[in-house]
Amino acid sequence: MTSLVERDARHLWHPYTQHALEDPPLAVVGAKGSELELADGRVLIDAISSWWACLHGHGVEPLVRAMESQARTLDHVLFAGATHEPAVRLAERLVEVAPPGLSRVFYSDDGSTAVEVALKMAYQAWVHAGEPERRVFVALEGGYHGDTFGAMAVEPFFAAFAPLLFEARRVAPAADAVAGALDELGGRAAGVVVEPLVQGAAGMRMHSERELAGMRAACDRAGVPLIADEVMTGFGRTGALFACTRAGVAPDLLCLGKGLTGGMLPLAATLATERVYEAFLFEDRAKTFFHGHTFTANPIGCAVGIASLDLALAGDVPARLDAIGARIEAHLRDAVGDAPGVRDLRRTGGIVALELEPPAGDAAGYLARLGPRLRAFAVANGVLLRPLGNVLYALPPACTTAEQVDRIASVMAAATRSKD
Repeated sequence: MTSLVERDARHLWHPYTQHALEDPPLAVVGAKGSELELADGRVLIDAISSWWACLHGHGVEPLVRAMESQARTLDHVLFAGATHEPAVRLAERLVEVAPPGLSRVFYSDDGSTAVEVALKMAYQAWVHAGEPERRVFVALEGGYHGDTFGAMAVEPFFAAFAPLLFEARRVAPAADAVAGALDELGGRAAGVVVEPLVQGAAGMRMHSERELAGMRAACDRAGVPLIADEVMTGFGRTGALFACTRAGVAPDLLCLGKGLTGGMLPLAATLATERVYEAFLFEDRAKTFFHGHTFTANPIGCAVGIASLDLALAGDVPARLDAIGARIEAHLRDAVGDAPGVRDLRRTGGIVALELEPPAGDAAGYLARLGPRLRAFAVANGVLLRPLGNVLYALPPACTTAEQVDRIASVMAAATRSKD
């Protein structure tokens, strides 16, 4: 009988995968809680929440029930010229819990499109204000905001597409650097886009609440919008429902995805201030915000989003994730501490990163050859990790048990000793 992996190899093309080098994919046949079941009978702890999305875990009953119930009532309807209860209710709830001043919700499909929407809103608002020359966005070095064209423009991972991208100014993740870039750009600055507190794909780089607050202040002085990409950090990952609130910051545009539905269905949202929304109100249809997708505000996705938010608040998910992160960090400090080859151990909320010195002949960064070796070691020891080059990190779901947390930390510590 042909295996699932063999059938996969005949037809599929996987994301962020160099098929000339990568090992065959894991054949996953089931998932529950924090665990993934493989076709060969092995069980792995999902220590990265399946690309940072499964906030509560897999197969969470309240989310399953919400999905099933909504599918029987209203499965899908276009959102241009129509509305429905799940979309309205989720928007109401998001505005209630988001940083103050965000009053409008624009739905899309994933984190990349949530950022794309924010960039387009920001620039088109300048066009409507008679300042089309404001087309340069300031972004943080190493920032990752997705892989649609606008999102790619404000990050460094897509050099091959450079001739097709708009201009962006990348600066160090510091308030002074952001302020300096805005001063230099003057009337050409369109806005600032940041991953608040934690830069995910850059290797879980972390900056302080003070720096984030300083970036907000720099935007205020320059009169440009702050776009907060909380696709990864949102819904409790940093120990607060939103990373911005830890710094007392309210952005002009807030991008959400991943944990918005607890990782069960694709759905994203861009929250905007009333000022941004009103910049599009004209008796001229040509000044409409022309963006949308077939599955915008899909009722099933919105219903699951409501259930996920309810669960996050009722179960104090931010505190639970923070406790999980603290336990992993404490274990790693005891196990590896200042051991040779460990560059840094850092944590924000439930996100823990262990940065390692690459072996001789290998480079640091996302493409470090060390990454696949660390991943293979972790999988062989029962834990799914996906290192960002030489940065080994954990970001488990809120349902992860103390025993599973300790197992994750033990495998991470062991991986540091096996890397050479």
